[in-house]
Amino acid sequence: MTIRIDKTVLAVDDEPKILEVVAALFTSKGFRVFPAETGLDALRIAESENISLVVLDLMLPDISGEEVCRRLRQKSRVPILMLTAKTEEENLLEGLTIGADDYITKPFSLKELYARAEAVLRRTQDDLVPLTVRNSFGDGDLVVDFERNTFLKAGHPVTLTASESKILSALIKYPGRVFTRDNLINIAFGGDFDGYDRAIDSHIKNLRQKIEDDPKNPAYILTVHRLGYKFEGA
Repeated sequence: MTIRIDKTVLAVDDEPKILEVVAALFTSKGFRVFPAETGLDALRIAESENISLVVLDLMLPDISGEEVCRRLRQKSRVPILMLTAKTEEENLLEGLTIGADDYITKPFSLKELYARAEAVLRRTQDDLVPLTVRNSFGDGDLVVDFERNTFLKAGHPVTLTASESKILSALIKYPGRVFTRDNLINIAFGGDFDGYDRAIDSHIKNLRQKIEDDPKNPAYILTVHRLGYKFEGA
């Protein structure tokens, strides 16, 4: 089973006609589209909305698309598809190096754009690689190293079960994104789960006991009323 996440696109381009065409394409495919003509507007929208895909032009009037990509990657693993008129190899490589998932050069066909978007979404939804291999939150209060599979709370090792590790990995991969119980069941158990969705609550409770200073008032794994859970950490 795959993660079911709302279909939302942040479309960023300073050319209104291109922005309009891209928005119309994704709207016709069932996506909710958030348009932005500047890099700062794009970052503001990404901060306030649950975005599942970013279609990002590199040539913007305020800050560059590369800078937008770099800032997004500091907080999120949201898939980023670059739109660029730049054909020089070093420009394309720079975008991929700083965290873009794929690119398409202008002019492009809508069919190709959507095909690339679908491919990026498939890859990233099946990929539980977190934002970075080693993650530190709360000025080192919580340190998570997924490569070594180690977890430290206040400098002390913490042991997580396989399911707890998968759940925490998913939450950290998309900081600020709300996951329903069904999302987390799919991530932790795949098709091998036949219990009640409330079992996820038990895993979350156990995680909080291990990584929170006050499990009843958590700072990292937060409950979103009637929706699910999300991760917050700085």
